[in-house]
Amino acid sequence: MKILLRAATIYDPQSEFHLQQQHILIENGAIAYIGPDEQQADQVIATDGLSVSAGWVDMQAYAGEPGLEYKEDLESLAAAAAAGGFTEVLLLPNTEPVVQTKGAINFIKNRTHALPVTLLPAAAITVDAAGKDLTEMIDLHRAGAVAFTDGTHPLQGADVILKALQYVQPFNGLLMNRPEHTRLTENGQMHEGEASTRLGMKGIPSLAEEVTITRDLQLLRYTGGKLHFSLISTAAAVAAIRRAKEEGLQVSCDVASYQAAFTDETLEPFDTNYKVTPPFRGASDAAAIKEGLRDGTIDAVVSAHMPQDVEAKKLEFDLAEFGIINLETAFAVANTTLELPLELLLEKLTSNPRRILGLPEARLAVGEAASLTIFAPGQTWVPSADKSRSKSHNSPFFGRELKGRVLGTIHKGQLVLNDSF
Repeated sequence: MKILLRAATIYDPQSEFHLQQQHILIENGAIAYIGPDEQQADQVIATDGLSVSAGWVDMQAYAGEPGLEYKEDLESLAAAAAAGGFTEVLLLPNTEPVVQTKGAINFIKNRTHALPVTLLPAAAITVDAAGKDLTEMIDLHRAGAVAFTDGTHPLQGADVILKALQYVQPFNGLLMNRPEHTRLTENGQMHEGEASTRLGMKGIPSLAEEVTITRDLQLLRYTGGKLHFSLISTAAAVAAIRRAKEEGLQVSCDVASYQAAFTDETLEPFDTNYKVTPPFRGASDAAAIKEGLRDGTIDAVVSAHMPQDVEAKKLEFDLAEFGIINLETAFAVANTTLELPLELLLEKLTSNPRRILGLPEARLAVGEAASLTIFAPGQTWVPSADKSRSKSHNSPFFGRELKGRVLGTIHKGQLVLNDSF
């Protein structure tokens, strides 16, 4: 099948056509032509503002399969990911059972090989993600684990992190940790500040994130290796990671695309669709996140896709589960709220995640396999629950106008379009 992207603006700093408007012909899953001459094709994709980049990579999303498929299974997650422009997605290991064996890695690979999105398994650092005994990370790496994390369970023990950092160094493995001191966040519902006091909710202090980052960086200095912080949210965290990078430590970090969309003062009180962890914090934290993205301190933007069923969200705020779905809206939310130049935002979705995860580069060049995201950055749209591909509908963005529309993806020889062309 021949697919023509007509007059598409190309975003690929490695390409001679970077920022140019050219016709792109895809034939049998590979890029056959890039240039000014229109080509014959079986399907033509054309729209105002048509743009194309290397396929986007999400470094953090959750699927409930196996064990919790009613929240999200692998097929529905892949459909949501493709609709959101992602061609590769790293899966958290917090399923039932936890992804901690070669069999679990092979299950994900076998179940997803035919899907239009590559789902990358992350394996647990500790058995059952309980924070105590290390898993067989060398065997898991050989089986195909792309990274190691306890996911939704932040590592607490300094001894465990130290041993894990040492354990993965022989194979250059990537350790990921969400910086949260759980004893300091116990029973917390939202950011600790004036708003939480006014609303009578127990707060989640910024300190819980900051002390964990400080400790983990000290361990990284001691052991060497590399460490990635998932979902940072505070100004002090950004500053600490910035200093560590200047020092030369191999540290990277990401932020949820929605982290600066609201603050603790602007979220809808008691609406559980705004209940996330880490929480929406203060205006100064949101400003620091934006600055950290601009100056390169924050490497990647992630969906932090966390589907929750109705029974987990339609409760009193203090009883509801944390998390929102965001695969389909991640780019648009970031494009609308983070105030980044488009080229820089795309870097946080393409080359940086690939570098951190050790994935091959995806290039827009003739002869290369087509792994592309097709989008229109200036078009506006309104997400809605009835059009969502996810099994769960816990999102604060339904009904809100967002700027930046994903049109489709081409990956693994498969074209997925959100609308007819």
